[in-house]
Amino acid sequence: MNTVNDGTELCELRDRLTNPDATVRRIALLDLSDWAGDEHIDLFIDTLRDADATVRAEAARALEGFETPDGVAGLARLLGDPDQSVRQAASQSLSEVKQPESAQVLLAHLAHTDAFVKTAVLRAVRELRSPHSYAPALAALSDSDAGVRREAVAVLGYLKQPDALPALTALVSNDPDAEVRRAAVGAAGYGAGASAAKALLEALRDPVWQVREEAATTLGKLALVQNGADAADLSAVGTALMAALDDSYWQIRLRAARSLGRLKYGGALPALLPVLTHAISNLRKEAALALGELGDAAALPALEPVAADPDPEVRKAARLALEQIHAATRSR
Repeated sequence: MNTVNDGTELCELRDRLTNPDATVRRIALLDLSDWAGDEHIDLFIDTLRDADATVRAEAARALEGFETPDGVAGLARLLGDPDQSVRQAASQSLSEVKQPESAQVLLAHLAHTDAFVKTAVLRAVRELRSPHSYAPALAALSDSDAGVRREAVAVLGYLKQPDALPALTALVSNDPDAEVRRAAVGAAGYGAGASAAKALLEALRDPVWQVREEAATTLGKLALVQNGADAADLSAVGTALMAALDDSYWQIRLRAARSLGRLKYGGALPALLPVLTHAISNLRKEAALALGELGDAAALPALEPVAADPDPEVRKAARLALEQIHAATRSR
């Protein structure tokens, strides 16, 4: 932003910001936004209390680039504005806040009874990764509003605190809202091995296919090893993912194939081979890539014809898989 060095221009703008005509005040705000710096934050904050909703909304949008405590606090107050467009503008500007120290200013507004306010606050603090967000987000998991619970789950997923896993995995099984369950499945992916695997395996049987898809994806991100303490968990996860290759939704079959490859689950070879000839090309591609990750030479006879697949993406995946398997064979 350019800083104004002409006191006359500033005085003229101050006059316009108090003009009886709301349109004049709103245009003055737009002009102010072109050059104002942090030293003029008081002018924007004053207009947040304007009697006209269009002016308040414009002020909220103009404050998107400011992160002073007063500016953040002013935007947070507007989340409870009676006008929906003002609330939305304030929420959007707060979602762009990047300073971690703003979290405490925002979290004070979680005491509000309005679900929109609580949802917007949690969304704003999510990527700030402030440790101050942990306890309020954990408490918000029991909120009566599903949107608030979803945003609380997202905050905890960003913070990755092991102590939050029991609460998150409980939501995977028990929350009545499918989107909350789906979010909890994704957030629980930072868990180490068995601490998350049991809940995620249960989610793989959820009646809502989007939850099952998220579970199939997240299971592939668990830190499980083939020859170690997690071997039993890996076997259980691998077996469940192989069963998911027969799910009625192809999106879940795709995610299951991808996760089997990520986990390098050797027992998946017999289940993946038939997928190489599936009618859906994306499934053929994922099966080929997964087999490449396994590095088992037993897949070569089935993979070699796929290198001539009519779909170029499948051919590319098959060639990559063949290279991986040959490289793995040479290194043994």
